[in-house]
Amino acid sequence: MNARPCSRRWLAIALSTLALLLAAMPVMAKSREKILTETLRTYAATIRWGTIEQAESFVDPAYRAAHPLSQLELDRYKQVRFTNYNDSAPVPVNDDEVNQTVEIGIVNVHTQEARSFIDRQVWKYDRKAKLWLLSSGLPDITRKD
Repeated sequence: MNARPCSRRWLAIALSTLALLLAAMPVMAKSREKILTETLRTYAATIRWGTIEQAESFVDPAYRAAHPLSQLELDRYKQVRFTNYNDSAPVPVNDDEVNQTVEIGIVNVHTQEARSFIDRQVWKYDRKAKLWLLSSGLPDITRKD
């Protein structure tokens, strides 16, 4: 008879633990969503008001290593000012990836010519670092949409 109360106690503990874990899952998912929202907002502000070097810190290190910015590209970024950043809601591809389409406006600081282009971004979640990284690279300001 002593085995039954002990088994029931363990079952109650196991069920309580399972309930706590299941209750915590949406909180963990919201955490990732909150991190994404904060990352996208900060990146937009960095593109609009910061430097290209600051914006580059959002880019996946593996992408940066494979596609380092040349001096020519850096010089091109210095010739423009970002004037507009109209982003759409991110579209989930899976749990660790979202796509976002952004219309970016720029003006050439020398000619004052203004134009806009579409930047198609891919953001991937790094589970180890618990952050979202831009895996599609910085905006291509040479695009003519």
